[in-house]
Amino acid sequence: MRASLIQIAVDEGESVESRRRRMASLVREQAGADLVVLPELWTTGAFAFEEFDGAAEPLDGPTHEVMAKAASDADVWLHAGSIPERTPDGTLYNTSLLFSPAGELAASYRKIHRFGFDKGEAVLMGRGEDLVTVRLPETTVGVATCYDLRFPELFRGLVDAGAETLVIPAGWPERRRDHWTLLARARAVENQAFVLACGTAGTHARVPQAGHSIVVDPWGQVLAEAGAGEEVLTVDFDPGKVAVTREQFPALKDRVL
Repeated sequence: MRASLIQIAVDEGESVESRRRRMASLVREQAGADLVVLPELWTTGAFAFEEFDGAAEPLDGPTHEVMAKAASDADVWLHAGSIPERTPDGTLYNTSLLFSPAGELAASYRKIHRFGFDKGEAVLMGRGEDLVTVRLPETTVGVATCYDLRFPELFRGLVDAGAETLVIPAGWPERRRDHWTLLARARAVENQAFVLACGTAGTHARVPQAGHSIVVDPWGQVLAEAGAGEEVLTVDFDPGKVAVTREQFPALKDRVL
């Protein structure tokens, strides 16, 4: 299976419309991949809190339209990162979109753990409630977003729902980059699953981004890692390794809690 993680910088001088076009072009360039993954809140920047309300859109809004076509054009499964979603009652959510190669919306996931403590996303956006998995031909994907990475219970729930590959778009800050790598490897090891974690580059809302998108195998080995700048990280991996690992070292069977 081939996955491509598109790590872009969110340039504050670039319009959302221009960024959608640029991202769609990058997705089309990944034709031949099985799965393409984009970062969290790439239409605005994950720390651009003041932009969330103005940039919020319905689930079937312009980002859905552009990304659905890009997935279809490239004939790939596309995890289109996340957008600020506005529901009919006015609530905002940090919502991920996953499209099939036919351009159909296969799943959406509203981020459960909101970052910011008493400000930012934590107070501006609603909290999601549902765990989301999607069956691809090669593997079952479990979906999480950025700050979710710090909460192992969520990933246990995804594994119980059948997840073998954990996909995590993020807008992770540079000052906590060591946590990013550590937690990505930990989630892979403890769940005996592949982890595909896609971040952003550059600086937005005055917050330098960590970059360093990463792919980790079920033994915690790093298969590929991006640098700090804009990059498309492409890696081939064998989803069958999950079943083999879980059989050879059946730690999940010894769970008590």
